[in-house]
Amino acid sequence: MSDNLPIRKIIHIDMDAFYASVEQRDQPELKGKPVAVGGSRSRGVVAAASYEARKYGVRSAMPSVTAYRRCPDIIFVKPRFEVYKEVSDIIRGIFQEYTDLVEPLSLDEAYLDVTNNKKGLPSATLIAEEIRKRIFESTQLTCSAGISINKFLAKTASDINKPNGMKLIKPQEAVGFIETLKVKDFFGVGKVTADKMRRMGIHTGADLKSKSLGFLTKNFGKSGAYYFDISRGIDHRVVNPNRIRKSVSIENTYDNDLTDLEDVEFALQELSVNLEKRLAKSHVLGKTVNIKIKYADFEQLTRSKTASVWMGKSSDYDPLWKDLMQDPQLLDRPIRLLGLGLSNLNTEENDDLGLQLTLEF
Repeated sequence: MSDNLPIRKIIHIDMDAFYASVEQRDQPELKGKPVAVGGSRSRGVVAAASYEARKYGVRSAMPSVTAYRRCPDIIFVKPRFEVYKEVSDIIRGIFQEYTDLVEPLSLDEAYLDVTNNKKGLPSATLIAEEIRKRIFESTQLTCSAGISINKFLAKTASDINKPNGMKLIKPQEAVGFIETLKVKDFFGVGKVTADKMRRMGIHTGADLKSKSLGFLTKNFGKSGAYYFDISRGIDHRVVNPNRIRKSVSIENTYDNDLTDLEDVEFALQELSVNLEKRLAKSHVLGKTVNIKIKYADFEQLTRSKTASVWMGKSSDYDPLWKDLMQDPQLLDRPIRLLGLGLSNLNTEENDDLGLQLTLEF
């Protein structure tokens, strides 16, 4: 941070196993049991897993068959997104009582900038404690919180004492904390990148910090500058309550694999109708249509096609995805999942840590 940038108070709130916890709350017989939301024993993908299921290595985005193999006692539950949305709205209402600077990342997590909060509370830690208490009283659900001076540190902190925990990283503790943190635990460093860093001898934040900007840019492209900054605790991103949506999409996993063009086109037509409804609800238009295909062997690919005009109706974008599906290579294997979406939306727009260390956290 530059000398002109004040220390901020950022909280990251992350609900604990949100979808699965809602199901365990509403179905008491599921409490204490391994639960997977989404999929079935033979089909689909896990959308969320309870902590009891996670002990067996079950996680979100895992094929259901793998989840069942790892945990034969797992209970699959159909998702109820309308319920999750209702609960999320209650939680966001609580956030808004403290600050207007709320940036939702999904239904179950958000950043809050409480540097100047509505209740005039001096401590971000006390605010986080109060919010967690309010959420539990209102929803009977637990959440975890990370509190620090920027988004990166707050997000990283919220994972440390999960579930139902909290972690504060004070300004004066930030550099030391990052130096000892394993790079695989850095938010924004995925498994593939972490493996690449490990092969380069980069295991901790201190190792990462020792590398020059040139080295990181050469080996990690545009992400190199991000890694250079976060290894020093630098993250100037603001909490943006008006986060710009980049795409609108819908997808479905099928009980029986799709094997011919007629079945695939019928399935895409169904997705197209629902996508149009979602676009209308979101009040957005797009220029690029995207198809997502996951095959029975779980290999995944995407295809896209861009128009010169804004599209919001199925009659506008149907010809584009139908043209994409004329490629015979897309139908060379059974298909288990299809997705359809629009991007290139009309919503898009073409530190030193030692300062102010007396600020109360």
